Amino acid sequence: MFVIYNEKTRKPIKVWLENIDQIEESCLEQAYHLADLPFIHKWVCLMPDTHTGKGMPIGGVIATKGVIIPNAVGVDIGCGMNFVSTDIKAAELKEVMTGNGTLVQTIIADIMRNVPVGFKSHKEKQLSQVLDRALTCAEQYQSNPDLFPLIDSAYYQVGTLGGGNHFIELQEDQDGYLGIMLHSGSRHFGKSICDVYHKKARALNTEWYSQVPDEYRLAFLPVESNEGQEYITWMNLAMDYAFENRARMMENVKEIVALKIRKYLNQEVLFGQEINCHHNYAALENHYDKNVWVHRKGATRVRDGELAVIPGAMGSYSYVVKGKGNEESFCTSSHGAGRAYSRKGAMAAFSCEEVLNDLKEQGIVLGKTKKADVAEESRFAYKDIQTVMENQTDLVEIVSQLKTVAVVKG
Repeated sequence: MFVIYNEKTRKPIKVWLENIDQIEESCLEQAYHLADLPFIHKWVCLMPDTHTGKGMPIGGVIATKGVIIPNAVGVDIGCGMNFVSTDIKAAELKEVMTGNGTLVQTIIADIMRNVPVGFKSHKEKQLSQVLDRALTCAEQYQSNPDLFPLIDSAYYQVGTLGGGNHFIELQEDQDGYLGIMLHSGSRHFGKSICDVYHKKARALNTEWYSQVPDEYRLAFLPVESNEGQEYITWMNLAMDYAFENRARMMENVKEIVALKIRKYLNQEVLFGQEINCHHNYAALENHYDKNVWVHRKGATRVRDGELAVIPGAMGSYSYVVKGKGNEESFCTSSHGAGRAYSRKGAMAAFSCEEVLNDLKEQGIVLGKTKKADVAEESRFAYKDIQTVMENQTDLVEIVSQLKTVAVVKG
């Protein structure tokens, strides 16, 4: 970790990399914008997977005094990870044939039939305790006529994956055991909340002649204002919804895995502890004797002893980690490997054939309906996850290293 001091900014920037040359120029500029905000507590943090985002870097962490910034949380509120281990050896799934390919291929095909991906939703309303609770106290939400109707439509996206870098993976740990990992968030629901309140914040900041330039895309809301309280209420709803969305998908995938293993291996599966964690959100926490709003955009909370999940890219390694509670990072780690190429850049740099051949050479099963954009998620479009992990040994301890066996992408 090193520290950037800049005479043009109010606060320093702590970076979990080796040197400043490892940060892209546009990402560094966004970090300078953050460090110049008048309400930043202590410093700005950049995790080792950091890269340019919208307004705030992905892999960025800030603690703010008295304000909340919708765009520093981002559009996929509550996006995060879910992981569960099993007592089944992954090799057994690769070796058994089912009539429709290997057992791995059969499981992946069944997941694709049962979990909507991309822009798809369920055709019927799904059960949702989170949305049901919201409707029992509807007066909290009815004040926003732009968002309230979305609660009803959100029932159709509970237990859906989405697209982009969201995935469901079967993985093999360092001891050969099968694990299940998935990455998803609050779907269209969270995006709508961010868009509405970022727009409100921009209008209010203009009205107040805010010191924060509009082009920074960091318009803020005082937490004690009506708008700030509204955003926090909606953000927390989206976080709960994202948590439930991942839990529902994991429940579905576990059922598929257990059923197929029972049928073809004549074994019962024992699932381990489920880890379900966010990496896009803001929360009120106490750091350095101050109650502050910690914004984690593409960053994972890792308090002392807390378990978390840090994925790589498809075809590489992912990790289950235990937090070390490092206060310098506001008890935070990276959320993944971090992009080395933008989606457009990856499509230009890598062909579909190259990516498919890479997965084939590794014996990895890919479940994806539309393969034309598969290069966006090539493992070579991301930073090296092992280097990322080496740069945060003061933040987390590795519990498990996991390798992709098969992956479902939107």
